[in-house]
Order: sequence, then C-alpha cells, then structure tokens
Amino acid sequence: MAERSDPRAGRIVVGVDGSDASKDALAWAARQAELTGASIQVVTAWHVPMAAYSAAVSVPTGYEFEQQARKVLDATIVAVLGDQPNVQVTTSVVEGHPAPELLAAAAAAELLVVGSRGHGAFTGMLLGSVSEHCVTHAPCPVVVVRHSPQPA
Repeated sequence: MAERSDPRAGRIVVGVDGSDASKDALAWAARQAELTGASIQVVTAWHVPMAAYSAAVSVPTGYEFEQQARKVLDATIVAVLGDQPNVQVTTSVVEGHPAPELLAAAAAAELLVVGSRGHGAFTGMLLGSVSEHCVTHAPCPVVVVRHSPQPA
C-alpha cells in the first residue's frame, strides 16, 4: 500500500455555530473521522455584527464575543461527541466572517464539513450563504449536512 504523501490527509475541518445543522455536521465529521482515521478540527468564527455599531442596537458593556463563541463551541462538542470523543479533536475560535475563516482553516485539510444553514439572518434558505460560499471556493472537497428534525 502506498504511503499518503498529501499534506492535507488526515484532517477534517468542521464549522460549528451551535445550530442544529452544525451539530449534525459535527456528528457526520466525527463518524467520517472514525471511519478514515482522520482527526477533526472544529472551527467557530465570530464577528461583531455591524448592527452593534448602530445607536439603535446596544451590545452590553463588557460583552466578550470570543468567550461566548468558545462556550458555544465547547458546549456543542460535549453535546454531540460527549466528554470522551472517539476521535482526535482540536478546536479553533477565530474572529472573522465564518466563510473565509472556514476556507482558511480548510487550506490544508482533506475535507470541509458544514451545516446546510446555521444561525445566519436568512435561516429559511435551503443552502446558507456560508455553506454556499464554502462549496464554491473551498480548496478541498466539501460536505454540506442538512439538518433533519427528529419526529416527536
């Protein structure tokens, strides 16, 4: 068997924003990592909304966007993978719009996994702006996981 010389081999990047679709994407990525022996890098991107600069919208003094993003990331990992994941997991909390940050993280990845739509402004769209941007610009294959609500 030939040795894998591709520097991207073995790492799956998955975008997480705490939405149900991103939780499904994380579960899918973890299962794929188990099957292939890959590790996963879970990325959460945050940015200060433009509305926060408006006098009409106030952000509480001392609000820590990065700290809140880290809490969402950690809670999502525990909710989906538990305290002892079956795969190697690294995490990244980055400042910036999710689409370019995910593309940057995926530059040296084997695969990028995103949910079909997250907590963006247009949650009714079939394919969200972040996932659409990733599909059209990623440097590696992209899997878009659609959330299917569980029957009650």
